[in-house]
Amino acid sequence: MKKKEKKILRRIIISLVVFVLLFAIDKIFGIQYVFGEKYGWLFPFALYFALYIYIGYDVLRKAAINISHGQVFDENFLMCIATIGAFALAVIRGISGKEAEGFDEACAVLLFYQIGEFFQRYATGKSRKSIASLMDIRPDHANVNRNGEFITVSPEEVKTGEIISVNPGEKIPLDGVVVFGSSSVDSMALTGESVPVDVKEGDEVISGTVNLSSRLEIRVSKEFYDSTVNKILEMVESSATRKSKAENFISQFARYYTPTVVFTAVALAVLPSLITGNWSEWIYSALSFLVVSCPCAVVISVPLTFVAGIGAASKRGILVKGSNYIEKLNSADVFVFDKTGTLTKGKFAISKVYPEDERGKVLKIASNAEIFVNHPIASSIVVAYGEKPDEGYIPVNHPGEGIEAVKGDDRIICGNLKLMERFDVKPEVCSDAGTVVYVAENGQFVGYILVADQIKDESKEVVSELGAMGARTVMLTGDNEKVAEAVAKEVGLTEYKASLLPQNKVEEVEKLLKEKGEKKSLCFVGDGINDAPVLMRADVGIAMGGVGSDAAIEASDVVLMNDDLRALPLAKKIARKTMRIVYENVWFSIGVKVVILVLSALRISNMWFAVFGDVGVAVLAILNAMRANSSVKKTEKKSK
Repeated sequence: MKKKEKKILRRIIISLVVFVLLFAIDKIFGIQYVFGEKYGWLFPFALYFALYIYIGYDVLRKAAINISHGQVFDENFLMCIATIGAFALAVIRGISGKEAEGFDEACAVLLFYQIGEFFQRYATGKSRKSIASLMDIRPDHANVNRNGEFITVSPEEVKTGEIISVNPGEKIPLDGVVVFGSSSVDSMALTGESVPVDVKEGDEVISGTVNLSSRLEIRVSKEFYDSTVNKILEMVESSATRKSKAENFISQFARYYTPTVVFTAVALAVLPSLITGNWSEWIYSALSFLVVSCPCAVVISVPLTFVAGIGAASKRGILVKGSNYIEKLNSADVFVFDKTGTLTKGKFAISKVYPEDERGKVLKIASNAEIFVNHPIASSIVVAYGEKPDEGYIPVNHPGEGIEAVKGDDRIICGNLKLMERFDVKPEVCSDAGTVVYVAENGQFVGYILVADQIKDESKEVVSELGAMGARTVMLTGDNEKVAEAVAKEVGLTEYKASLLPQNKVEEVEKLLKEKGEKKSLCFVGDGINDAPVLMRADVGIAMGGVGSDAAIEASDVVLMNDDLRALPLAKKIARKTMRIVYENVWFSIGVKVVILVLSALRISNMWFAVFGDVGVAVLAILNAMRANSSVKKTEKKSK
């Protein structure tokens, strides 16, 4: 708890103790009559008003500042008008010789309002803790090698290619490649994964992770503004600006609601009084009406619930860019998956080379072209060849088809059947399940390489769980029909589309968007590397394995940092629970307030009921909002 919060809490406790003692003495002994009946009301007025100023001076100040800035109708204004009005009414009753009731009620309203405000600040701080913990990944400094010695500078000052040193226990400040040393790296702050990862020379490391055991020297590959840690921090900081429809509705609601209830309270005080002449009773009812009409419970609890939901997700390595995506995840009933790196591991192994007796030749020719391709299939071919490919080739990429490499009169093409058709090559067609890379040189078919990918262990379980939630599951892949059918059948997908170019994936998503219900959402789940257009087109773009992937953080709305599909149904459960609590709080708060407002208007309730209608309901709504985190914990334990 911060120093400021401790100070406020101490003031609340002192005020509460003094109020209870004063209230008890007043009701038992009647302090109004200590100094006689005529001016006796001055004594309780002085005691209660001193306590009122002590507990509520900041509310009075905020109200005055807001009024001076033209922001009249807010909860501070309502509290001040209601409580000062109650004091004034009691004073008038005392001057006129009647029993001066209302000092205790006016003081209690502001005291319990402050208790509710403190509770709200504490709850908000606790909910934001999970999100704020991500801000701890921001590096403070970098030890960079300049002129043969390591000096400490700001991470923003380090350039690409420079060598930095990271000691045990320090955060890795920038993305790079280990050039000296070996160690274990803790990435829990980013991924939620508690198991450290071992790194050695040649391995990539990312900013925001913590070096655990031994000193490392790292060659920087990205400047700070482009680093993983900065991308994540920017995403987290901007999440508050993306509000849900529910939050926007509440903001609009409060804008018109508060002036309405103020004018209604004025009407309640004046119109019946003109008829009955009983001004004090109707003004008292109007003041109670003002207290209970304060929209704190709804205005506070709805954003707080979303904060709790986003915090619950971030603790589990699920970064959500705004509360609007929590709302969309809740309504999602179509989940579209990329195949490679999403449903499958993206770790390819060569299962067959045709013709077998020319394996070395086929791999060599293919490697000369595939060396230019940043794709797991291409990497598996280069690794299988095991030697350095020939130099001097100029690559030409054919999206969705393959790669062409040219050196003088020598032309190599590697890709699918569409690429072979483009260059009028007649290949020996492979009918085996797997990804087939056809290889041709100078217009002549050389052979093919069959590459197989492994399905992730959790894919079937996750697709089944989403299906149980009523979701439609679709796979879009550039792979051939046979491979797509085998993966779809094994995983249990609702449907699939194969042999798609990147632009075809966008077209298929467009069709699915038209087919879905108006109030439903479509989620696309991809690896964030080559699926940026589809991620951006979907209602919710979800990137797998966001750690280290710029495209994932930039293009997606939700990032599953731990590269585990099981976070997907968990994210939907968090969203579902969050939205359920939002609606519970809205209807409960409004329902109770309407009842007490009617009772106040009919002069059946007093200001103590109004205090419960405001502060009591707000506290109950805040407690309920906190369940957006705790209830998900229970659900998560059951699912395990």
